[in-house]
Amino acid sequence: MRDPKNIAEVVKASPDFIGFVFYPKSKRFVGTVPDPEVLKAVPAKVRKVGVFVNEKPEVIQQAIKDWNLDVVQLHGQETPEDCLLMKQSGTIVFKAFSVDKLFDFSVLYAFRRNCDYFLFDTKGHLPGGTGHKFNWQLLENYLLDVPFFLSGGIGPDDVQAILEYSHPQLFGIDINSAFEISPALKDAEKVKQFIGRIK
Repeated sequence: MRDPKNIAEVVKASPDFIGFVFYPKSKRFVGTVPDPEVLKAVPAKVRKVGVFVNEKPEVIQQAIKDWNLDVVQLHGQETPEDCLLMKQSGTIVFKAFSVDKLFDFSVLYAFRRNCDYFLFDTKGHLPGGTGHKFNWQLLENYLLDVPFFLSGGIGPDDVQAILEYSHPQLFGIDINSAFEISPALKDAEKVKQFIGRIK
């Protein structure tokens, strides 16, 4: 997100996290210079997540400092060593993986001690979301103890399916494009209703 007024409306729904995209090629790119109004709009109880794609560690560290980020979400081809470097700096680490029916869950083993959470998204041709859901039953093949966020095309109509879905490591739900009016601008009322029904 990047619009202070929109953020102020969305955080009334008490999300646990709010995301800022630091991938320059994304249509949701938040920029490199922190907007004081954006930072002021996020209450302390809502943790700020910086989303990065194959970024240099020093660039990420600078963004953590400048934007006072609580979490880094690594959404590219980052290695277990990249994740460990971020974790050792004292930042919570989410590592995103794009899932389809060919996804090899054994690759996660090398990341299990270097990440705090995994995020399972739908596999697409480019980094970032596709706006489509993957088959959640594929996660029956996920047997590690790292908690995960379910992501990928989740919308307002998915509440019942989420409430009925069960996995011992399911920690949270990641929502984005299905709640957007335009890139980086959320429909605050849709977000409020969704979070209210989930919680």
